[in-house]
Amino acid sequence: MVGQILADTNILLRGVEPGHPSHVVAANATYTLGKQGGIVCVLPQNLIEFWNVCTRPEQQNGLGWSAGRADKELERLETIFTVLPESPAIYSEWRALVRDNSVLGKQVHDARIVAAMNVHGITALLTFNLKDFKRFQHIELVDPDSLVNSDIE
Repeated sequence: MVGQILADTNILLRGVEPGHPSHVVAANATYTLGKQGGIVCVLPQNLIEFWNVCTRPEQQNGLGWSAGRADKELERLETIFTVLPESPAIYSEWRALVRDNSVLGKQVHDARIVAAMNVHGITALLTFNLKDFKRFQHIELVDPDSLVNSDIE
């Protein structure tokens, strides 16, 4: 895949958890995209969500990291991925998406990711959570498992 592709937060999180069953797939998927000429991008929102999960206690479905460890990992991620800028246009785009697609509850965060993709002209999303984005039919959902398995064949 050539061009820009956005990595969802779950890709970042699985990539830093060596013990997670999806760790190798997440790492190999981003590597494969780069090898194919893709530019793997993230949004500030992805990095904020990453910090949230990393520093949340393990008992609350987090990783239980210190702020210092999370900061070091963010610095590393910022050198690996292209961090796209925030823009006032993202809010307007998000507002239209949640209205037009009747987005409710926690899914408003996913809609904001799609809004930022639209503003930045990115049409592909690398994510383990395919079902969360299916309503947005104008974006290509890239399954890391399929990407890695197709690269092996």
